[in-house]
Amino acid sequence: CFGFPLSIFFIVINEFCERFSYYGMKAVLTLYFTRFLHWEDNFATAIYHTFVALCYLTPILGAIIADSWLGKFKTILYLSIVYAIGQTVLSVGSINDLTDHNQDGSPDAIAVNIALSMVGLVLIALGTGGIKPCVSAFGGDQFEEDQEKQRSTFFSLFYLSINAGSLLSTLVTPSIRASECGIHTKQECYPLAFGVPAVLMAVALVVFVIGSKMYKKVKPQGNVMLEVSKCIGFAIKNRFRHRSKKFPKREHWLDWASEKYDKRLIAQIKMVLRVLFLYIPLPMFWAVFDQQGSRWTLQATSMDGNFVEIPNFFSHVHLLQIVNPILIVIMVPVVDSLVYPLIKKCKLNFTPLKKMTVGMFLGSMAFVAAALVQVQIDKSYPVFPAAGQAQIKLINLGAVPATVQFQPKLQSVDVAPNMETGYMTFETSKLQSLDIISANQNKTELLKLLQKHRYTLAFKQGPMYIDSRLVKDNVTSKPKDGKSLVRFINNFNVTINVTMDNKDFGTLDPLSVSNYSVIQNPGWSYTISASVPHTCTVSSKQFGYGSAYTISLDNCVENKLIITHFEDIAPNTVHMAWQIPQYFLLTCAEVLFSVTGLEFSYSQAPSNMKSVLQAGWLLTVAVGNIIVLIVAGASAIQKQWAEYVLFAALLLAVCVIFAIMATFYTYIDPNEIEAQFNKEEKEEDKKDQDGNGKEAETDSHL
Repeated sequence: CFGFPLSIFFIVINEFCERFSYYGMKAVLTLYFTRFLHWEDNFATAIYHTFVALCYLTPILGAIIADSWLGKFKTILYLSIVYAIGQTVLSVGSINDLTDHNQDGSPDAIAVNIALSMVGLVLIALGTGGIKPCVSAFGGDQFEEDQEKQRSTFFSLFYLSINAGSLLSTLVTPSIRASECGIHTKQECYPLAFGVPAVLMAVALVVFVIGSKMYKKVKPQGNVMLEVSKCIGFAIKNRFRHRSKKFPKREHWLDWASEKYDKRLIAQIKMVLRVLFLYIPLPMFWAVFDQQGSRWTLQATSMDGNFVEIPNFFSHVHLLQIVNPILIVIMVPVVDSLVYPLIKKCKLNFTPLKKMTVGMFLGSMAFVAAALVQVQIDKSYPVFPAAGQAQIKLINLGAVPATVQFQPKLQSVDVAPNMETGYMTFETSKLQSLDIISANQNKTELLKLLQKHRYTLAFKQGPMYIDSRLVKDNVTSKPKDGKSLVRFINNFNVTINVTMDNKDFGTLDPLSVSNYSVIQNPGWSYTISASVPHTCTVSSKQFGYGSAYTISLDNCVENKLIITHFEDIAPNTVHMAWQIPQYFLLTCAEVLFSVTGLEFSYSQAPSNMKSVLQAGWLLTVAVGNIIVLIVAGASAIQKQWAEYVLFAALLLAVCVIFAIMATFYTYIDPNEIEAQFNKEEKEEDKKDQDGNGKEAETDSHL
């Protein structure tokens, strides 16, 4: 079809569906850990990077199975089944109602959900990692030797299908997650967010099987990685045996394998080891790069996502995650067709290793940008009372001004009608009472405040006396994950029933306060209803991300509810748009580092060892994620911006080391070296044939 083997279209479609499945699941994984399983940020980050590391360790296993046992087709087939099962198990494990026997909205046995989730993730890691080195190589096997141009186009299509699957899934699955589903209680829909990738993986498997009769299936011919490992092991063992000074030194330590292995294999391994040596600093880049799915996602939850109009079913937290795949799709052709040719015209020798060095530098700068954003976020956080302290806020719900005096003679505050004060901090051992003075009335409120807590005192002047209500806020930190909190205070003189959309806040007596309730989507508008006794309604304003409000229900005029918003915790003020520079820098770094690194590895590897270097490249990704695990688990750094600076400094230091290593690297052409070996082998064969011919002639004379 169009000069291509028909089978490759099944492989490209299979890759698109598989990448949709993987990136769709991965896009919501960190929030699943923190919001559904209620894990701490550091622990969620550790598990996330453990999973990613496992996904990049298993390709070695997949390559060994494919090359030495099952072949590429059967390896892809069997591990895809494992993959689909893993996605299904993860989806089932995220069902809230699975163990919610008392129907209160929380699993009664969260350990069951955790166990199923972990089993699912392990199976997914085995599946996606195992097929990773096989699919592209299996596609390349479908072409004949004279179809180099078509093969090159196939790899471009293959890369495009990866990014298309990533982009589409990063758009779709977060919006599914933001919707609400459930049997007993409606919550974020993780079962469907994981279920859709499971269905796509099943589709990928079906598409791959449909094309089975069209595939060219190359039989396994022994694993090159095993052969390389054996040769290196023999060289080390042989060198150790001959460590005495009486044995002459050899030019390279691998030459000690020449007693058992031929010169061509030893020369090829030398080429591979030279490149693998350059790989040593590379994991630090991946340690930085893969944090956009963990730390940067958590950073976005502390920011204001209300900067563009998007559908209600979509999550602002995931909005910036699509920036990377969009920029990749745009920048790869732009850089290849515009930037690199311009650099070449300027007669600058921008070698692959120099490109990778610049990529590492830009990655470091991306984390400097992330640290600067985090500093601004930290400045916007409220200050909560420390040990030995309490905070109190005043709300005047009356129609006349009032003065509040904190006793014994600590402070005096004037409060205007229908207004509030900010939270004021007092030593719990000193504050004993307060006096409320309004018009000709006076009331003393005795206080016994608990340390490290916030309180709200609501009051108003009545016809005969001042009515007041002191409540403990029960909020000790800013709401996480960009959610907001809201509670209601009844300013009517009668008992009322309050609802907000489908949420019932119950019956409130005059001047009583409801408990805080979580607002999952602060960017939405909600309908507030109060029965007084007839129903009055009003649409609330949008609640800011990460905020807390007390809403006073004041009056009802022509069935319209009159309300007042009091801000208990200010919403997030740093826009998510400030994350765009760090995403842009990291995407530039990816184009220069990752794409160039793959090209460099391919060009410097012998023809039969390209899979070895591919496995080595993927291994650097795994080690990078292990570095994040170590830092997140062992670091005593309390401030997130300081951790960003630490990673930026480490990557910058590694960048300098890599630049120095690159200056000593000499580029080679493996094809020329192999051609030289071929020539020498032909000459030796010719000599052998000539020798055999002379022996035959002598034999005939005899």
